[in-house]
Amino acid sequence: MPLAFDPIRRAAALWRARWGPRAQVSAMAAATSVMRVQQALLAEYDAIVGEHGLTFARYEALVLLTFTQSGELPMSKIGQRLMVHPTSATNIVQRLEAAGLVERRPNPRDGRGTLAAITARGREVMEAATADLVAAGFGLDMLSEAEQNQLFELLRRVRDAKGDFVDGTDGRFG
Repeated sequence: MPLAFDPIRRAAALWRARWGPRAQVSAMAAATSVMRVQQALLAEYDAIVGEHGLTFARYEALVLLTFTQSGELPMSKIGQRLMVHPTSATNIVQRLEAAGLVERRPNPRDGRGTLAAITARGREVMEAATADLVAAGFGLDMLSEAEQNQLFELLRRVRDAKGDFVDGTDGRFG
């Protein structure tokens, strides 16, 4: 149920009253907003992909595997690219394997490593979940395409400053 007030606007006013106008009120309000939006979007995404027996984290792993040339990746790369602890990556892949959406096998280039490979069923489920996320506008359909691009560019600057990537591209779409 929605709150009867904007908790971040209220927090910003209390923050300013307690620590003064130079206490990074705008930064606190923006950062807190990013976290609340992330939580709201994740809940929506989990509900959408849940109709396909997935969590959003498992869906992301399927998309990641789909985007590879071979349809497979070492477990270490999955954790790295999803920005999750190796234990979480293992859990994600184990759940996908139990559902028949991914297969695990020894990595022939690394005797101790394991590869995760998407199955044909995994591709089908990923495509169906993607269609539903697209139909829902990824929860951002209240923003115009220009606003979505602007939001992406602003957040990309933050990700870049935090060392999320180094690729030399301008990050623009199509």
